[in-house]
Amino acid sequence: MSISKIPLYLKFYGISPWELEVLYSLLHNLFNVQEDPNAEQEEDFTTVIDVTFPLAFNEAFFKQLGVTRWDKMKGIIKEMKRRRGGGKSLRVYIRFTANPSIVFTIDLDERHSFDTAVDKIDFVLELLPYHLDPKKIPKSITQVSYQFDDMTGKWNINANSEDQTYHFAENEWKIT
Repeated sequence: MSISKIPLYLKFYGISPWELEVLYSLLHNLFNVQEDPNAEQEEDFTTVIDVTFPLAFNEAFFKQLGVTRWDKMKGIIKEMKRRRGGGKSLRVYIRFTANPSIVFTIDLDERHSFDTAVDKIDFVLELLPYHLDPKKIPKSITQVSYQFDDMTGKWNINANSEDQTYHFAENEWKIT
């Protein structure tokens, strides 16, 4: 009897067959990888990777994926940036399906800042209880977005509902 794997969605354009093979080999043992080489073309970016994990971003995710596999995935993303150089060469979306869904967007021009953003995704895990506190988060939020600020070296957080946009500051959600 075979156990069916849950689908992971991998959209991309502008990546080499080698890069695709490395990503696929990291993920296919745990997930049924659904590849889409026709990710929406984004102005100014030569490469886009959009990975949607069918899991929530929490400690259980890291236990299931494994620290070694996660570190290898971060390494290949940083290597892709190194190979493409500075500027708007690479945009990465790392998505997690949950309620609310969580999206990390990494598209920094400078390689060191890009690498720092990739490395600091793990630290957001410790902040989630504050960001997603049911007593504070508006009930209508469907997506939480993280964008790295290279000036402060921290992840900024915003959230969207069907009709509002929110920003998390001073330990509370504020309508923007």
